[in-house]
Amino acid sequence: MPLRLYLTKRVPKRLNVPVEAKLLSPVYAFDHEVIPAGTHVIGHVSRVQPVSRWERVRAIVGGDFTPLRIVQIEFTSLLLPDGRPMELHTVESPGLDTLVPLKPPKQRSANASTNGGGVLGAGKQKARDAMDAQIARIKSIPDVVRAPGKKAWLYDYAMSRLPYHPQSVRSRTRFDAELQASLTFGSEKVTQDSLALLGSQPASGSVVHARLLTPLDSMNSMSGEKVEAVLEEPLFSADHKLVLPEGTLVNGTVTMARKARWFHRGGHLRFNFQNVDLTPEVVELMSLPPGIPLSSEEKLHHFEGLQFRTQATLSAAEAGSAPLKVDKEGSVQTTESKTRFIGTAIAVLISRRAADNDPERSQSGVITGQSSNVGGRTLGGGMGFGLLGAVAAQSSRSVGAAFGYYGMAWSVYSTVVKRGAEVQFGRNAVIDIGFNPRTPADTPTIGKDVAAPKSK
Repeated sequence: MPLRLYLTKRVPKRLNVPVEAKLLSPVYAFDHEVIPAGTHVIGHVSRVQPVSRWERVRAIVGGDFTPLRIVQIEFTSLLLPDGRPMELHTVESPGLDTLVPLKPPKQRSANASTNGGGVLGAGKQKARDAMDAQIARIKSIPDVVRAPGKKAWLYDYAMSRLPYHPQSVRSRTRFDAELQASLTFGSEKVTQDSLALLGSQPASGSVVHARLLTPLDSMNSMSGEKVEAVLEEPLFSADHKLVLPEGTLVNGTVTMARKARWFHRGGHLRFNFQNVDLTPEVVELMSLPPGIPLSSEEKLHHFEGLQFRTQATLSAAEAGSAPLKVDKEGSVQTTESKTRFIGTAIAVLISRRAADNDPERSQSGVITGQSSNVGGRTLGGGMGFGLLGAVAAQSSRSVGAAFGYYGMAWSVYSTVVKRGAEVQFGRNAVIDIGFNPRTPADTPTIGKDVAAPKSK
C-alpha cells in the first residue's frame, strides 16, 4: 500500500540529498488509525536520471538548454506521534504532478451552536452536520490537490525562461510511496457488539475513500473492462458499527470510455462497482464458532460465500494534471478554464507588436527613419524562444517578428486547436465511492471475542 506524502521543503535534484515530508492522509489497519496525518517522514534522493529524448527536444525548442533530470526519492523512516521512530522502505518514486494546498479546506466546528434550541433545534443541527459531513467528504479529494501558488508559479516560470537554470522538486509535491515491506502495529481484542454489522450491505448514501488498483484512462480503457479498488479507510454505520474494514476489495466494470478530441474537447470515462469481496481477516472474524481452526480450502470456500453484490458509483475523484468533473451518474470528464484564451490574446498582441516596423515620421509627416522597435522585438523573441530568443531578436527586426509569430502560432495551437485532456487514473489514484445498494445482504453471525489483526 502507498503512504500518501507531501514534501515540506524544496528538494534540489542531486543524488543523496535529504528529503523531509509529511503524511497527507492517515493510515488505517482494519478499523483503527495507526499512523495519523501530519506524521514526519524522512527520505533521500536515491537516483538521478535524464528525461526522455522527446522532453529534451521540447525544452530546447522552448529555449531551455538545461540538461533536465528526473529524481527518484526513497523514504526510509517516520516519526510516530509518541516520539518513536519506525523504519520503513518504500519503492523509489519521482512524485506526482500535483501539489498540496497551503491551507486545508475549512472544517465545521463540532461545537457549533444550534439554532432554535430544544429538540427541534438539535434535530436541525444534526441534519446540517450530516449534510456538511457529506459535502466535506465529497469535496475532500478535489481540495487535496492544487496548482502551485502565485509566487511559486512565477519563480518556476522565470526559471524556465532561462537558457540554463537550477532544478528542484517543488515544496508540497505529492508522493504515493508504496511500501516494500509490511509495517506491524500489534493486535487488539474486539467485541461481538462492535462487529455486529461486519460484512453487511452498506447503507444507501454511504461514501468511503478508496484507491484504484486498476489504472484507467479514457484513451485506452474499453467498455466492459474490469476495475478493482480497495477501501483505504473503514466504513462505519450511523451508530459507529464497523461495516467494511480497510482493505476490503470492490470490483466493477468500465461502462463508457470516449477519447479526447480536437479543439480541447476532453475525454469521458464512467465506471461503477457491483461486487464487494471481504478479506481473509474478515472471514476469520465472521460466523464461525471460536477455537475451530480452518483449512485453506475452508477459508477459500467461506471467503467466496461472503462475496456480495452491491451498487456503487463514483462520487469524487482525485485530479491529476487536468481538472476533473464528476456528475451525478459517476461520469468523469476533464475540464479546462476559459482563462487560457487570455494567453492567446496576449500572444496575438505581442506578435503584432513584434512585427510593428513602421517608419518613423516627423510632425510634418516626413519619414525620418525606421522604428527600432526594441520593446516589441524583445517581447516577441521572449515569447517564441525564451530569454535566448529575446537576445537573438535584437539582431534583426525580421527575427523578432518571426519569433513573435512562432509564439502566437504555438499559443493558438495549444489553447484552441490541440486535443483536449484525457481522463487518467493511475494505480493508487484516490476516489470516493458512494453506495446505493440494490440487493440487500444478510448480516452475518459473529463469534465471540477474537483478535483483529492490525498490520500493514
